[in-house]
Amino acid sequence: MSLLEDVKAKIKEELPNLDCVIGWKQGFDPLHATPHFMRTEKDVDQLIYDPLCAQNLASYLPGMKDKKVGILVKGCDSRSVVELIQEKLIKRENLVIFGLPCSGAVDLTRVNDEFGFVGRITGVNFSDGKMEITTPDGSSVLEIKDLLLSKCQTNPYASPVLCDHDFSPSGGPAICGQGESDALQALEGMSLEQRFAYWQYHMDRCIRCYACRNACPMCVCRDHCIADTREPHWLSQETDVQQKWMFQLVHAMHLAGRCTECGECERACPMNIPILSLRQKLNREIKELFDYEAGVDPEAVPPLLTFKVEEANINERGW
Repeated sequence: MSLLEDVKAKIKEELPNLDCVIGWKQGFDPLHATPHFMRTEKDVDQLIYDPLCAQNLASYLPGMKDKKVGILVKGCDSRSVVELIQEKLIKRENLVIFGLPCSGAVDLTRVNDEFGFVGRITGVNFSDGKMEITTPDGSSVLEIKDLLLSKCQTNPYASPVLCDHDFSPSGGPAICGQGESDALQALEGMSLEQRFAYWQYHMDRCIRCYACRNACPMCVCRDHCIADTREPHWLSQETDVQQKWMFQLVHAMHLAGRCTECGECERACPMNIPILSLRQKLNREIKELFDYEAGVDPEAVPPLLTFKVEEANINERGW
């Protein structure tokens, strides 16, 4: 029996005790997967799982806090679930977590930029680390490793850190990506003046659609977001760089020590702004100061959500 068939069988077994199970199904064409809310066995039969299933389904959980929900997670997604549990934004007892192995998710922007396939796809097949795309003009075989999302370079968890049903071949966390992203490394090599010019350029392209905020599983204060509130009036609706940069900086600071680097902010951005590198930079500082990694330990408290009189790596008395 294949991995997908095993997962479907287990979902059907758990489904009578749940309000729904969140997974993926094929979207409007073979190149797109879309979130899928399974409530019947017929719904389960539509489930898919392949490198196109990039969405972090944990984003839906805070809105379903009081329901019994099953959810399919990859390694990076599971960290978001753990972080939501840590912050008591969801209840662990209401969740059934189906943990899936992952060797990377395809970046459709790369596919479109390099090959112009998007919108002309008639079929997609995966085998042996390759992706075969069929169009009316014929077919092309691509290396999946050349088309991965940037988060797949850096998120070290290919298998879920927390689950009830683990479908990983070896069980437990496995290495997916290592090191820092290309965007963060490029930023670290710039002078302050170059960084300022870099972000001025990218913020000027921002259209303030807030897709980055809406896609983020940890951005849960949407009813009180500074981008929308008028009392107090933090931001105007003007489209100058200053207003855009103000929002992005506040957004990044609200995620400091909480961001699990799932990459949904960057994946959702229609302007392809490398916004994930801001979160990664803050995560690096949190790791150095507090030796803390978001979404790994369900019992831990994020360092900026608690207080200690003395921090091991902060010498407050030595000023």
